[in-house]
Amino acid sequence: MKLSEKRGNMLHGVLLIALFSCAAFYISDLSFIKKLSFSPLIVGIILGMLYANSLRNRLPETWVPGILFCSKQLLRLGIILYGFKLTFQDVMAVGIPAIVIDAVIVILTIVGGVWLGKRMKMEKEIALLTAFGSAICGAAAILGAEATIKSKPYQTAVAISTVVIFGTISMFLYPVLYRNGIVDLTAGQMGIYTGATLHEVAHVVGAGNAMSKEISDVGIIVKMIRVIMLVPALLVISFVSAKAAVKQLSGTGQQRMNTQKITIPWFAVGFLVMIGFNSLDLLPAPVIGFINDLDTFLLTMAMTALGAETSIEKFKKAGFKPFLLALALYVWLLVGGYLLVKYITPYFI
Repeated sequence: MKLSEKRGNMLHGVLLIALFSCAAFYISDLSFIKKLSFSPLIVGIILGMLYANSLRNRLPETWVPGILFCSKQLLRLGIILYGFKLTFQDVMAVGIPAIVIDAVIVILTIVGGVWLGKRMKMEKEIALLTAFGSAICGAAAILGAEATIKSKPYQTAVAISTVVIFGTISMFLYPVLYRNGIVDLTAGQMGIYTGATLHEVAHVVGAGNAMSKEISDVGIIVKMIRVIMLVPALLVISFVSAKAAVKQLSGTGQQRMNTQKITIPWFAVGFLVMIGFNSLDLLPAPVIGFINDLDTFLLTMAMTALGAETSIEKFKKAGFKPFLLALALYVWLLVGGYLLVKYITPYFI
């Protein structure tokens, strides 16, 4: 096959995913979808999965490279540009207690999720992705981890589906708990609790706006701090993966190589660089707005492409265990997060 023909086939796959992504933006703008706070990313993966279980086998296989391009290369570019949504000034605005609580939440959720997944004899990739999504920033964290550990598309889709389910439940549950005094927290503490424990940024926005502007503002910033923690988390799993690979080589009788390299997730470093650049406030607001819109579209394309590689059979293969793991992590976030906020924040006031 000629190079020009290969590029043409790849372009067909990319255009197909772009078309689905445009549809995802349109659907996510519908009033009843807005009430659920389903972002274009979530709608995109649903559309992709519908395609995978209907028309997938009727389109040329030569389009697959374009779909994979969207789920890999465009994904990394989208995560890098995600840095334009954050600034280091935002981090400093909420102070030490939010940073401490976020760090504890992220570390314990990831470590606990991986440990539980191992005890439940789950696929280690699904356990890690589910833990990342629960610990940091939902789908964006799962996409970042997927790009680092190179998991299979269906494993990513399974993990993202758990984030959607439990994050959406929390978005409606938190306002009820707050309004009825079931969680005895001040508005500032509730903002920290919301930002430190809800899965998606959209979930934090939805829950925060349903309570008060102060809760929403604090919650969004605290959530953004969790997003920044994606970078060190990805570096750690990259190091652990490299170490495990060396151990496996040694265990099979092969000579251990001192030159074994750690695969650095450069897209995560680029994400951090973009945050630093955005913190300098060098670009006008309209340009930042355009970049953020472009980034959302690229991530929607990546999510749609992942969904397009996920069939019902692959969900069946994963079984019910991922949802049990996500439920356990959800209970931890709900109860453990509340106790952390309740008893740690008074020491910083």
